[in-house]
Amino acid sequence: MNTTIMLFLLQDGITNGAIYALLGLALVLVFAVTRVILIPQGEFVTFGALSYAVLATGKVPGTAWLAMAMGVVAFALDLFGARRSLRLTRVARSFALNIVLPAAILALAYALAGPKTPIAVNIALSLLIVAAIGLFLYRIAFQPIAHTSVLVLLIASVGCHLALQGLGLVFFGAEGLRGPALSNTALTIGPLRFTGQSLAVYGLTIAFIVALWLFFGFTRMGKALRATAVNRLGARLVGIRTTLSGQIAFLLASLIGAISGILIVPITTLYYDTGFLIGLKGFIAAIIGGLVSYPLTAVAALIVGSVEAFSSFYASNFKEVIVFTLILPVLVLRSLAAPAVEEEKD
Repeated sequence: MNTTIMLFLLQDGITNGAIYALLGLALVLVFAVTRVILIPQGEFVTFGALSYAVLATGKVPGTAWLAMAMGVVAFALDLFGARRSLRLTRVARSFALNIVLPAAILALAYALAGPKTPIAVNIALSLLIVAAIGLFLYRIAFQPIAHTSVLVLLIASVGCHLALQGLGLVFFGAEGLRGPALSNTALTIGPLRFTGQSLAVYGLTIAFIVALWLFFGFTRMGKALRATAVNRLGARLVGIRTTLSGQIAFLLASLIGAISGILIVPITTLYYDTGFLIGLKGFIAAIIGGLVSYPLTAVAALIVGSVEAFSSFYASNFKEVIVFTLILPVLVLRSLAAPAVEEEKD
């Protein structure tokens, strides 16, 4: 170990930590608003990355058809839920959101997919596809059980993770994929060389954190989400649609996951199940942040990335174990600091 190697490891740790920060922020956002521990966050990463890689080859990813199928199921659920008081405006709104929107995304994918399609178009298509999947996932799996316990929501989250991971294997196969880099530029500072991809990671992470801060602090929708996070029942009493808040939270989480995947896939080869491990490291950062603090989650993500980088240098065979061990002292301290409460009776 010398100064140059240490700088390289710090650079790698900060790059990875920036990705984990995005995922951690998404997990905190979803849990605060819906009480769902979003285990499928890793699948949003995988779907975004591999959809982008498949589109770069000129093909339409299977995730576009998945969004269409989930939209049909969501529309059927809306019709069943409103079967006693069907209104034309409500049906038309549901049809536009659940059928027309994914059908338009699927048509765009077939119309624009090609080997010479610009990278920006492929990124936009990937984000649209994954955003639709995230929106419909909440409607199908979590909205009907939104008022149940956290344990039931966790079980549903695990089921969604397993289902989406299996679908990822069907859509993308067992072979890994890589996508084209967002930029081929490079910047050299002393012994360090920053590629355009790593600079994009830093820039987009900072931009997303600032955008979320502005969104929650200065927009009406952001304040509604904050109110839902503080008191779900109170938010409903003052006229805030908690269902819409949940949909927006999942939409933002899916977009963040897809962006993270697109940032990663030019750097390393991703497989259908890679996103789960990446999402777990974002989950560690979110746990350290208490699933409530955005700044603490971002700082914890940088620490997780740095620990992972140095662990890969000193003990590469045990780097995952070392990273996941970080969560143990945090859980112990939080359990000791938490006030004792009696177990709820049925």
